[in-house]
Amino acid sequence: MTNKIIALVDGSIYAQSVCDHAAWAAQQTGWAVELLHILGRRDGAGTADYSGSIALGARTALLEELAELDAQRARLVLHRGRAILEDARAILEQAGITEITTRLRHGDIVDTVAEQEAGAEMVLVGKRGEAADFARGHLGSNLERIVRASTKPVFVAARAFKPMKRVLIAYDGGASAMRAVDHVARTRLYRDLQVSVITVGNASDTARKGLADAKAMLAAAGIEAETGIVSGQPETALAKLVEQTPFDMLVMGAYGHSRIRSLIIGSTTTEMIRSCKVPIVLTR
Repeated sequence: MTNKIIALVDGSIYAQSVCDHAAWAAQQTGWAVELLHILGRRDGAGTADYSGSIALGARTALLEELAELDAQRARLVLHRGRAILEDARAILEQAGITEITTRLRHGDIVDTVAEQEAGAEMVLVGKRGEAADFARGHLGSNLERIVRASTKPVFVAARAFKPMKRVLIAYDGGASAMRAVDHVARTRLYRDLQVSVITVGNASDTARKGLADAKAMLAAAGIEAETGIVSGQPETALAKLVEQTPFDMLVMGAYGHSRIRSLIIGSTTTEMIRSCKVPIVLTR
């Protein structure tokens, strides 16, 4: 299936939001939705073997019992995964989406997404997964891995869905920022939305030229965008702008610095995902 959105669903508090955002994106674009639930290698895995110090006769019986418990656990994990997918399908169907597929896969989440995303237009994921619900100040580790590895735009759903009217493109003049502009220009998802392109920094001739180029690219696609320059550091100025204006969505290039540098000191991308309360679309 091509022209589809891959929506990753799990048992986290973001699952409903992922489905709601996927439904909205499908309505905007006419794309199909592929719901994907991934069972990690540890899901359903058995506990450690504690039978080593038990007499041989009892040890055999205990190993058999542990094996049966492992099998039961694996069946429950599969049943839960199917239930999550069926609940997600029901949410999309209630929103009027008809082109829906569901996939239950085992394996590493990044490897699985890489296998499935070839025919997709976008990967949609919640900001935090099940294991991160308790850690409000931290991103889900899987989210960061997906954003770094995916070749498709990654749509990071906010905690709750709300109708979207205004979108902000964060533009720093780099290649990934221009790809973000190009993504908005050629993607039906952003039609009928008010688009603004903002650069954070000094109002230099270079910055103004970059914004003019971005505005022209969008105009060629029939999008009349506003442009502007705000002072400050991107990590704080963009989040403040999104909250105060307010914008309903942020589009930006992902991880403009080198991988090593961003891993060591963090990056604008990671900080924006962490601090913004609106959906963020990240392009590579």
